[in-house]
Amino acid sequence: MNLERVAVIGGGPGGLYAARLLKRSHPHAEVTVYEQSSPDTTFGFGVGLASRTQRNLRDADAASLDAIVAAAHPHEMSMQVGSEVARLAHGDLLAIARTTLLAVLQQHAQDAGVHLRFGERCEAADLDADLVIAADGINSATRTQLADEFEPRIDTGAGLYLWCGTDFALPSAIFVPVTTEHGTFVAHAYPYAADRSTFLIETDEATWRRAGFDASTDRTAPQDSDEVSLQYLQGAFAETLQHHRLIGNRTKWMRFRTVGCRRWHSGNVVLLGDAAHTAHYSIGSGTKLAMEDAIALDHALTSAANLDDALTEYERIRRPAVEHLQQIAHRSELWWESFPQRMDLPVDQLMIAYMTRAGKVGLDRFAESAPTVVSQGLASYASRPADTVSPADITDWILSQPLAHHGADFATRIAPADLRDAPTTAKIDVVSASAWDAGADTVVDNAPQAGTLWLTGPDTRAAVLNRLDLAERLLRATSATVVVEAPTTHRADVAAGLASARAHLAFFTAPASAEPEPVMSGTRAPA
Repeated sequence: MNLERVAVIGGGPGGLYAARLLKRSHPHAEVTVYEQSSPDTTFGFGVGLASRTQRNLRDADAASLDAIVAAAHPHEMSMQVGSEVARLAHGDLLAIARTTLLAVLQQHAQDAGVHLRFGERCEAADLDADLVIAADGINSATRTQLADEFEPRIDTGAGLYLWCGTDFALPSAIFVPVTTEHGTFVAHAYPYAADRSTFLIETDEATWRRAGFDASTDRTAPQDSDEVSLQYLQGAFAETLQHHRLIGNRTKWMRFRTVGCRRWHSGNVVLLGDAAHTAHYSIGSGTKLAMEDAIALDHALTSAANLDDALTEYERIRRPAVEHLQQIAHRSELWWESFPQRMDLPVDQLMIAYMTRAGKVGLDRFAESAPTVVSQGLASYASRPADTVSPADITDWILSQPLAHHGADFATRIAPADLRDAPTTAKIDVVSASAWDAGADTVVDNAPQAGTLWLTGPDTRAAVLNRLDLAERLLRATSATVVVEAPTTHRADVAAGLASARAHLAFFTAPASAEPEPVMSGTRAPA
């Protein structure tokens, strides 16, 4: 396919990376990036790059990745609750200052022959180009102008968060909660340079209001940071900050917005990155998604016969991966919004819950990379040592452990079949798409007065993970023994849920011959 002129709206990482890739694959095309801000204007602090993202970027363009890695800061990961710390040795985690990342990508785009035009605000309709790539961010003007074509949907989370930074490098990435007189705040923080770290801090709305941050948010001008919140949080996280200051950059409390679009392209205009979709920051950065979008778009434009076929193929190939990540990210978002209720768990067991929270990482895989943390977490789960458990045997080991709960003794964590129909058992058929929606709230608030709550539902993996989330809520809200029923195909997920204190017992059935995704509209409980 012959492209003579390509215009990119937005000079963020996704737009710059797409421009470089397309110029390399279409050397005779004129590729121009239009960015409304100056070259060194950016908001935010560090950008994290996990190992899989690095592999994808290396396969697409090794030279630019080498330059990114050379300017990046490696780190490991830890979680701290009180004085307890769980550490993971992940030497392949990297972070880089957003300003540095932009400078690297700007240079590599120019080296490839891309024209960069800063300080210019433009609209897709005004550009004379064969292809217009709208990489203009979560507040995409292009998406708004062509809303009838793209049919966007934006869902807003319940929790609040803010981005800030500090002027020293943390020894590792860390997840740490702090409880003040107003409630609990959780920091996700990581170093991205020898003298800088990112701090993302989140909380629930009730805590936010009790601390007076609704008022400070209202009083903060758009171009300023919420200094009232920064000073408060600087004191709350003084130990983690080692008494350094928190730095703002138009830092204000926000609610996460999950963007989705029915279509990603219209005519010669295609959306990329946050303009097309977002996924919660606890799973993957918008930068990662945008740069991987650019790779997929370049592949489609290189192989297709015409532009419409290419954009259709780009969306066909890329959309399933993005939507899968969005589903995982939404589950992770809900887990973090409910994080304070789990602070009673020993930190190593909490780390197991964190790593398996969304179904993205299996417990056996986690055990291979962090055997000490997993063995200590399993020891807390079973109240006995778990040093000799191999990753391949973890599921069976978890299910084989005995349980004593409220006067009842179980030889293993697999519920006896006769318990299902016992007079003291109440069955709950869970068909909700979320364990945190209004229907689920009703079930938890009106949980049957029974010795055992037995959760059933569809056989799909998403439905099983959802049952585990609702089981955790019921486990913490009632004194009942909570059982999750699932097909044997999902034994590993259920076992990870047991080890994470999401349920007491499991019960397995033969899987259905086919697993069509159900239409999930509510959560039913017996009257």
